[in-house]
Amino acid sequence: MNETPTSSSPRLPVTLRDVEAAAAVLDGFVKRTNFERSRTLSDITGASLWLKFENLQFTATFKERGALNRLAALSAEERRRGVVAASAGNHAQGVAYHAASLGIPAVIFVPVGTPTVKIENTRRHGATVIEGGANLEEAASLAVDRGRKEQLTFIHPYDDP
Repeated sequence: MNETPTSSSPRLPVTLRDVEAAAAVLDGFVKRTNFERSRTLSDITGASLWLKFENLQFTATFKERGALNRLAALSAEERRRGVVAASAGNHAQGVAYHAASLGIPAVIFVPVGTPTVKIENTRRHGATVIEGGANLEEAASLAVDRGRKEQLTFIHPYDDP
């Protein structure tokens, strides 16, 4: 893979080296899951569709990968202060689970009305869960505000190289 940008191909924020480094961080902490061809979806769409069963992860979500990779990149001081996130479930559980395994305090904001099972699973993984905001955007705003006030690192659910 050519990682040098050209005029016709702008440099992506994430390189092959970044992906390989993330794979090394994740090795031994998340399951390697296989792909399986879905005959039903392939027949419906007329394409060959393959599924990756990330529901086999401990938290039953692919969000564990990004959460662990980001948490592992924190400095010792950032780990000591803790992290904050916002999620309606999957990201919350991934952050909570891996923060606990790394000894990092975690506060997770969830929108009011988030299913109780997701809240309880997140708490069970060791995070402080705060219900606030009518939707995910409002919960994220509350999380960012709390992070600024308490110097917690915000762990974004998807927008972080």
